[in-house]
Amino acid sequence: MPSTLYRKLVDAHTVARIDGQHVLLYADLHIMNEYTSPQAFTGLREQGRRVLRPAQQLAVVSHIIPTHPVNAAQRVIQDPASSLQARNLKRNCDEFGIKLFDTTDTNQGIEHIVAPEHGLIRPGMVVMCGDSHTTTYGALGALGFGVGTSEVEHILATQTLVYRLAGDMRIRIDGALPLGTSVKDLILLIIGRIGAQGARGYAVEFCGTTIATLSAEARMTMCNMAVEAGARAALIQPDQTTIDYVVAHAPELRGAALEQAKAGWRDLYSDDGARFDVEHVFDADHVEPYVTWGTSPDQAMPIGGLVPDPATADPHAHDTIVRALDYMGLQAVTPIERTPVDRVFIGSCTNGRIEDLRLAAAIVRGRSVAPAVRAMVVPGSGSVRRQAEQEGLAQIFIDAGFEWRQPGCSMCLAMNDDVLAPGERCASTTNRNFEGRQGRAGRTHLMSPAMAAAAAVTGYIADVRKLGVHHG
Repeated sequence: MPSTLYRKLVDAHTVARIDGQHVLLYADLHIMNEYTSPQAFTGLREQGRRVLRPAQQLAVVSHIIPTHPVNAAQRVIQDPASSLQARNLKRNCDEFGIKLFDTTDTNQGIEHIVAPEHGLIRPGMVVMCGDSHTTTYGALGALGFGVGTSEVEHILATQTLVYRLAGDMRIRIDGALPLGTSVKDLILLIIGRIGAQGARGYAVEFCGTTIATLSAEARMTMCNMAVEAGARAALIQPDQTTIDYVVAHAPELRGAALEQAKAGWRDLYSDDGARFDVEHVFDADHVEPYVTWGTSPDQAMPIGGLVPDPATADPHAHDTIVRALDYMGLQAVTPIERTPVDRVFIGSCTNGRIEDLRLAAAIVRGRSVAPAVRAMVVPGSGSVRRQAEQEGLAQIFIDAGFEWRQPGCSMCLAMNDDVLAPGERCASTTNRNFEGRQGRAGRTHLMSPAMAAAAAVTGYIADVRKLGVHHG
């Protein structure tokens, strides 16, 4: 029977079939952070168990770490509870022999950026992590998905997980993204069309001419955000772009080992005639810059549109729209463009890679942050930070008045020092705009790095296409 890429990956990692909907699935790599692992290690100790395969674990301190622009070696987590989490993670990793990117590690960063850039994510792998945005790794042809805290203990002890099978969904996107738009605009459009629950219960495979032309990093943004439509996984068929990225980031993969790996990667595709439970088709040719207006990633609109009117909405959506507008302080049937912002945040596991910083710097170059705006750039890792400094991007941001911070999750979520004050409005390159996500009563508008940069220099939500790009 013809098989989808998702089913091939699951079948190749199935240790045992439990019933029609569940398998015991093997993990090639398990990634941990500071807040979803403490209970798991406690459970292991109580049962006298060891970690079965320490070399196939990775730990990163990312969510709670401060990003103040001090030397990486001098970083200190001041919050007592957060500091305890970081210390416990180090103690656990030391005891069980697990590699850790700790608070003062010069390569520290966001787990979903650190792992690929160190060559740890490769086509055909199954990767599990106690974080929903593990779907990011599908950009490299790996099946990545988030797990619960209780499941972390099972993975540590057995390198397997009782896994419920997902349905198969294919999203085909053809055409070329217009000038001034990016994959962030594309994925916001898709989520807006199919809804925040539109892919719930499915593994989504992205394909089409648009996807084929994207860089590996742009694909990571697509797969990262798929979970905001409810997807349990996101996948893109490996191709030469994938191979080039992996080879560049895994220097030990050379010669016969590389050729053997590539031979296996060639089978990682959905067969002709493979059955998908749901299929969607989109046209990239007419994508516009997108921005969210509400408190869910699917409450998004083109920059030239009007804030929706609950009076003309579907009756089931009326109360949701009213609440979102009230929280966001917006009026129905008014332009979203030129809405003033207080803060701008460029970073996160969605848009904290070097390509994202290049896009933002192209807009910022030769301009200045608007007087009433506090803007910050937080690279996704120490490696990204160093490369941005070497390319001169950091200086462009600094000269414009941005804060150039140390890496970390930062203002993506209110688990560290970088939070919005109540009522502050933020143009953000992150993945979620829920109530309180960036701080209690903070107002978040999701957008692309270029759009966030445009908001920083104008002081309001702006159409980046009207600014043009400064080259030089």
